[in-house]
Amino acid sequence: MTKSTIIKVLVSTLFFLVFLLYLFMRSFPASQKMEMHVPAQTHRLAPVPVSPRPCTCPPGSVQLKDQIPEDQFDKVYQRRKEEFEKWKKRTSSELSKLLLAPPNSPLQYPIQGFTVPPLRRCPIPGLKLYTGEQSRYKVILNVRNGLLSADASLFTGEVIVKGDGKAEITVESSSLKFLNAVLASVSYQSSFYHVHTADLASFSFENHEAQFPIIIRQPQLPVLFDMGADISSQVSITIKTFLRYDNLKVLLSSIRRFYPNITVIIADDSIEPEKITGENIQQYIMPPAQGWFAGRNLAVSQVTTKYFLWVDDDFIFSQSTKIEKMVEVMEAVPELDVVGGSVQGNTFHFSLEYDKGDETEGGCLYRKSHGRFHALPGYPQCYLTSGVVNFFLARTDCIQKSRFDPLLKRVAHSEFFMDGLGSLMVASCSHVSIGHQPKKNSNQYNNFRKQTGSEQAFKYQLHFFKNNLKCIKFG
Repeated sequence: MTKSTIIKVLVSTLFFLVFLLYLFMRSFPASQKMEMHVPAQTHRLAPVPVSPRPCTCPPGSVQLKDQIPEDQFDKVYQRRKEEFEKWKKRTSSELSKLLLAPPNSPLQYPIQGFTVPPLRRCPIPGLKLYTGEQSRYKVILNVRNGLLSADASLFTGEVIVKGDGKAEITVESSSLKFLNAVLASVSYQSSFYHVHTADLASFSFENHEAQFPIIIRQPQLPVLFDMGADISSQVSITIKTFLRYDNLKVLLSSIRRFYPNITVIIADDSIEPEKITGENIQQYIMPPAQGWFAGRNLAVSQVTTKYFLWVDDDFIFSQSTKIEKMVEVMEAVPELDVVGGSVQGNTFHFSLEYDKGDETEGGCLYRKSHGRFHALPGYPQCYLTSGVVNFFLARTDCIQKSRFDPLLKRVAHSEFFMDGLGSLMVASCSHVSIGHQPKKNSNQYNNFRKQTGSEQAFKYQLHFFKNNLKCIKFG
């Protein structure tokens, strides 16, 4: 046999084998062909459990449980556990569950963006079945916190719908076209009122199942500010003062030099209050020595402009204190809530690294001085970070929702940004600065300002309970 003859025989044999394989594959229904490629155990979809792991405290951390008196620890720990469970119910939903999508699914369904108002029926977009020809098609949909409906009135006798108006609905037909037409009419309605929660829908065909989230959210009314063209209609200045009227008057004089008409709001908890007069100055007298954060809350509560500028009572405005530049950044990047500047060239920004750990021990928090993430697009002098100095421009409505914890009276600043971690977008910008007056505090002021050991211990105890922390490091 010649070489060319051998080659022809081999080629003919190969074509014959390919033809036999083609006939063999045609003998299987389309759904079975798909199953040959997908292991049976991957067809069913269920939430993937994620076991929380204990976090590791950075070296030098304060172990917060050591700050709780030993004879009180068990009761404090139990109260924290109960309160944490309530917090989880307020903040968690079906959207928190991890889902893994199966490969080669014949099911089409919405994977993102399907949002419905509570108790209102809405069609589910995109439901469809893609599969090969067969004698009968049957799909099942079910939800946990709502009701499903489908309209098969145009396909009487062609499509069977079972469970209409219930949590599980079955659609069956001998026609794939008619079945998909009814799937396009399937709607969802939540069964209870909640302003922001979610449901998890299951969509199955034969051995294939998919799950997708349904966001249930009460639409919010926009809260808009008519800013106007003048900085005085856009920003108010807020100040907390205590026993430093000489400093306060220097600050007010410097403000009026550059911003003669801007509103200044003063929260004053001095022991013997002194009346501060002047145009567009609002002074609110508090009970004596109520503290730093209580005063901040009071001042911010009276702001009517879109933004407020926070300054300490011993700062001083200069040519470099350009509020307009901070407003420009906030308006250009509407996602921002806080923009910090610099005090005498120092931005004092910091980052917060948080590992929530497991629920039993609590989380680990690291406050890293000078930490930051990356430059703000379009503003290379600004960096995203977690917290900034006491000189900052803030979005009024966002800060009014966050609040300053009035339990913190003497030394507190980072704690506000800790409480706002995950909800406040913060940037630090070096191109706007303010000056600091020479320090000349009275002995009376220093006695109130100095933090005692018991007050420091209280602050750690507060972090242990309120923030569910195991440890904290200030670096």
